[in-house]
Amino acid sequence: MNFASAKEGDELNERQNKLLKTIIESYIKTIKPIGSKSLCKKFKCSSATIRNEMSELEKLGLLEKNHISSGRVPSEAGYKYYVEHLMKPKELTGEDVLKLQTIVRNNELELSDSINKTVQIISELTNYTSIILGKSSKENTLKQVNIIPIENNKIVALVCTDKGIVENKQFILDNKAEIDEIVKTSEIINKMLVGTPINEVSERLEFEIKPIISRQIKQYETVYNIFADAFNDFLHKSQNVYFGGKTKIFDEPEYNNVLEIKQLASKFEDKEFIKRIEEDDDETGEIKVYIGEENDFDPNVTIIKSKYKHNGEEGTIAIVGPKRMEYDRVVGLLEYLQKELNEEEK
Repeated sequence: MNFASAKEGDELNERQNKLLKTIIESYIKTIKPIGSKSLCKKFKCSSATIRNEMSELEKLGLLEKNHISSGRVPSEAGYKYYVEHLMKPKELTGEDVLKLQTIVRNNELELSDSINKTVQIISELTNYTSIILGKSSKENTLKQVNIIPIENNKIVALVCTDKGIVENKQFILDNKAEIDEIVKTSEIINKMLVGTPINEVSERLEFEIKPIISRQIKQYETVYNIFADAFNDFLHKSQNVYFGGKTKIFDEPEYNNVLEIKQLASKFEDKEFIKRIEEDDDETGEIKVYIGEENDFDPNVTIIKSKYKHNGEEGTIAIVGPKRMEYDRVVGLLEYLQKELNEEEK
């Protein structure tokens, strides 16, 4: 496992390590500075000794003064040091394992349904926002195109792949386009293009399907453009984004500023920002932790992420929370998911 590097500095002695670990884990749970009395009892030393050690940790940049009280709280560097040197991943409970296995090992679920359910369970178990960014594999092929009339002059075009990825696009028809002609064109596409790699469909649509419908369909240009738009939209969404608990992060006490909430919420809606969360090209498959300024998404959050491979698909699982995150629980969860998904891949 490879974590973002902790701040360089003098090595801590054993007591300082234990003290820092205690302070951080207490703050993660309570979001309050831990009292010196309880620290004295735990470490069986005087308050003066505790104060001196905490002062040293502050000089090293691992603790900082709380703006609200006089107590000290973990700094961003402190969290990084904790993750790198002090934290141990927490094992999942039997109940948590069962919830995940019920989805991951269910071969009857379509891929998109499986990912949707998985991302919801991850968010439920962590109480943070979870995101899965799935890349369509090169093996993805066109399974079916469906046209569904919904009301008056509106239709929905459904594009489905053999891997269970489904995208839909709504169109408002002008008076020239007839639904019967659109349905007829979808039948031609299904007859000729099913089994075509999804990234080759647009080209075949133009050079093979368009000449055919130009002889059979009156308003073939209008009809052709509907399907061209639907496939182009599908390719544009080739990186499928699934959210779990998109607003859960805002339940954390840190998020009490309306402006900050709006700014972060807008990033969740912006696909370009979401893409910044995507895992890099590193093929080691290690779980990575990006705290605050280390991530390119938002300096006030922590992002923990890892790659996955499952049923021919691959992508990134990311969990977004406050810097005061339960790192041990989240890392333990991702470690389990990696193992489970890799076993299913064999």
